Amino acid sequence: MDRKLLKIPGMIDVHVHLRDPGATHKEDFYTGTCAALAGGVTTILDMPNNPIPIVSQKSLKEKMSVAKDKAVCDYGFYFGAGQANFEEHLKVGKEVCGLKVYLDSTHGPLLVKDLATLMKHFKYWSFGKPICVHAEDLSVAEVLGLVAIYQKPVHFCHISQASEIFLIQAAKEKKLPVTCEVTPHHLFLTENDEASLGPYAKMRPPLRTKQDQEALWKAVNNGVVDVIASDHAPHTVGEKGSVNPPFGVPGLETTLPLLLTAVSQGRLTLERLIELVSINPARIFGLKTDLQNTYLEVDLEKEWVINNTALATKCGWSPFDGWKVRGKVRKVYLRGMKVFEDGEVLARPGFGRLVIHEN
Repeated sequence: MDRKLLKIPGMIDVHVHLRDPGATHKEDFYTGTCAALAGGVTTILDMPNNPIPIVSQKSLKEKMSVAKDKAVCDYGFYFGAGQANFEEHLKVGKEVCGLKVYLDSTHGPLLVKDLATLMKHFKYWSFGKPICVHAEDLSVAEVLGLVAIYQKPVHFCHISQASEIFLIQAAKEKKLPVTCEVTPHHLFLTENDEASLGPYAKMRPPLRTKQDQEALWKAVNNGVVDVIASDHAPHTVGEKGSVNPPFGVPGLETTLPLLLTAVSQGRLTLERLIELVSINPARIFGLKTDLQNTYLEVDLEKEWVINNTALATKCGWSPFDGWKVRGKVRKVYLRGMKVFEDGEVLARPGFGRLVIHEN
């Protein structure tokens, strides 16, 4: 007889790269949202750094059209901050979940290279939705200075160092409108894992020290960290094995089992987990979610091993391959419909909807 399943709210992953359009050999909106459901994620927010970046209303509409035909879970989009696309903000602000600003290493024209450009984006973005930043090291302090000036909500993506946590905690104590996320790979891996993982540990921000990791866990449990997001960034095995492997690791399917394992080990409470992956993301990004009819049924006692061959993501690998975990998604319901059960995606392409924002 089956063990009693625990009902928890559907997860909202606020940081994914589904590579569609433009790089669908790595992932697309169907395979990526299938991976999401397999991991208990019912809503994803997709980043704008596609081969043709999402820096105009035209490119945003094209991406929306692709997702509408393929997605099996709900979805939202970020708009990319370019070097001179400030006027586009007014055209797209009501349709996106936030503005994404890259201040450190990234690809293509989305890197904001100077303070004057960054200040213009802060000035023009006027929708009450978060300005989401890829900021590392001193860039974190730079952004916090602008938050103090403009008083606009800023969400820090994939924070990875103790020094950055210290700055964000100080900003929160001063009541600045800031939130932050951390990733499972920074919570469960360190720079010591790079030798065994090789190119599969290459990511931005990079893996950090054990001391940084301990600071992240402390911040997760004391409320400084608001969200855990996967930063799902798939690349093919061939690309990762090349002379110049790209940055990024997949994570949609492994976030929840890793966190449930942490719950079973006493490192995290179930209540805090739900805040980090469901309640806080909805609040920060102003998402209207039907929590009554969008939920997971999870077997907390199920022990199993993460296996590359069983993943739904098109890239077909995980840095956590071979890890023994405890806690497994059995069923997923989205807006009252059962969309996943025991490894099988039941929703058809196009069932996913563009999320509605309260802002």
